[in-house]
Amino acid sequence: MNLVIDAGNSLIKISVFEQKNEIFHEQFEYSDFIFKMKSVFKEFPDINNSIISTVGALEKKDIAVVELFCKTHLLSHKTKTPFKNSYATPETLGVDRIALATAAFYENPNGNTLVIDAGTCVTYDIINDYGEYLGGAISPGLKMRFKALNAQTSKLPLLEAEDILDFIGNTTNTCIQSGVIYGMVAEINGVIEQYETRFKDLTVVLSGGDALFLSKRLKNSIFAHQKYLLLGLNYLLEYNK
Repeated sequence: MNLVIDAGNSLIKISVFEQKNEIFHEQFEYSDFIFKMKSVFKEFPDINNSIISTVGALEKKDIAVVELFCKTHLLSHKTKTPFKNSYATPETLGVDRIALATAAFYENPNGNTLVIDAGTCVTYDIINDYGEYLGGAISPGLKMRFKALNAQTSKLPLLEAEDILDFIGNTTNTCIQSGVIYGMVAEINGVIEQYETRFKDLTVVLSGGDALFLSKRLKNSIFAHQKYLLLGLNYLLEYNK
């Protein structure tokens, strides 16, 4: 069994895989990490390999706890990848993006795949039909955009994403909702269209915490897969065993 750990900017997500099949999944706060690790190893004593992707504040003592139970791989730019990495500065490429690119490589072999991960940030990553990672883009996520409007002004309130009835806001709150939500939707639709002009038969995968909220608002044909990063981590762990 494999344990894959995605320590993101906000939450920690874990999955247990038996070969390619996910048999357990959970997400929790950073403060619960050690308790959750003890619990998952008690429930699944046959876990013998793990991989950790951390872009957040996971500490060495937390990683050491996992290492007590099983062989552990800490994902970095030095990790072997199945795809050709053509990123100009591979040492600066986020480990989360490496995992997403790996999932794309295996899930759509010999095809062009654009992975859009909508979390704290929105990342765009392209793997072409030659199995080559080219790069992509990074922009602020939904919550970051709401926080920026609140923090950088004196009177705008801090909101969270909600369904709104009309594109045209008629209150300050609905104007903020419209600007942030429809602004991001327009961005993602526009980016997809740009990629479609350069890559034939493009497959678009939308992942991350805001994937389901955004997917029903996008006009392009996409596949929503909230656990795409975890899937990629499992592929990477198997590849590096």
